[in-house]
Amino acid sequence: MTQTIIPFGDPKAQKKWSSNLAVDVLHKAYFSRKFVGVGDNNIIEQKTELESDKGDRVSFDLSVQLRGRPVQGDNRAKGTEENLRFFTDEVIIDQTRHPVSAGGKMTRKRTAHDMRKIARNRLGDYWAKYLDELMFIYLSGARGMNQDYIEPEDFEGHASNPIQAPDADHQLYGGTASSKQTITTNDKMSREIIEVASTNARMMRAQNPDTANMVPVVIDGEEHYVMVMTPFQEHDLRNAVSANGGSWFEIQKAAAAAEGAKNKIFKGGLGMINNVVLHSHESVIRFDDYGAGGDLPAARALFMGRQAGVIAYGTPKGSRFSWKEELEDYDNEPTVVGGTIVGMKKARFNGKDFGVSAVDTYAKDPKAA
Repeated sequence: MTQTIIPFGDPKAQKKWSSNLAVDVLHKAYFSRKFVGVGDNNIIEQKTELESDKGDRVSFDLSVQLRGRPVQGDNRAKGTEENLRFFTDEVIIDQTRHPVSAGGKMTRKRTAHDMRKIARNRLGDYWAKYLDELMFIYLSGARGMNQDYIEPEDFEGHASNPIQAPDADHQLYGGTASSKQTITTNDKMSREIIEVASTNARMMRAQNPDTANMVPVVIDGEEHYVMVMTPFQEHDLRNAVSANGGSWFEIQKAAAAAEGAKNKIFKGGLGMINNVVLHSHESVIRFDDYGAGGDLPAARALFMGRQAGVIAYGTPKGSRFSWKEELEDYDNEPTVVGGTIVGMKKARFNGKDFGVSAVDTYAKDPKAA
């Protein structure tokens, strides 16, 4: 049976391959696969308002807990009403695109269909990586020194969404460190700092009524937080567990036995400590300027609960990514540009992060001297 090849640049290719690109990115992007969902019971909440409405930003509110004293007995309630208070945040969307070229006729020996598949695969890899990197930057509140990132170290954010450093209540350090400057080689990732992060998340409002608790996601009736760390921090955690007589198998078994263990936040996880599902990813933000001398390697693990961040697209799911083909240089050079309209940031209300804490630890490449 003869295969029908749609000529390169034909408008009929746009709808098919834009959808193909959107599916490819969705399946490859780390946050999309594990943590993004519609509704507030997700680590990253996807706001859908702009997928059908005009505009370039979505505002969302946090309703503040009531704190006024109740009226006792027959004392008059009139005039003692407590105002409902809200804090507001917003995410802005903007177009972002990336073009690729197949080169001239003398540098390619492929059909139009092959060229589209290759372009789709490479653009799918590119956009999955780029969107994940943006999310790590926004949730961490820093660009770090990750050598393989697409954006430079002086990157200031996408679509005018600010990169916001963690506030003091949502910044933790490993070991005995209490600041970036006091990190030493002993302040590594450990079970203890994970337990501290969990306790801190639950007790925030009790200790500071102006700060909202970090709310866990609820899966099959069980409450869970998530921590994502670098492989360097994972290495330190495994060694610390073993050195203290613990069993990594027990940590893995805790995740496997949890209610809702088939939920996507468990997929590919390292295990679970105190209902904190552990993950490791190579794009977690790293630094090289910690310690008293400003020369120690460190990494920022992300301890996350519900609505740690938000993401919004400007087009519906079926047409989330664009695909435009053109023949350049007198039809000698096929080119494709793929892109999307998107915005993301961590949720932040009244100057406080809402669903994410930064956990900074010393984190050295284990093979380094």
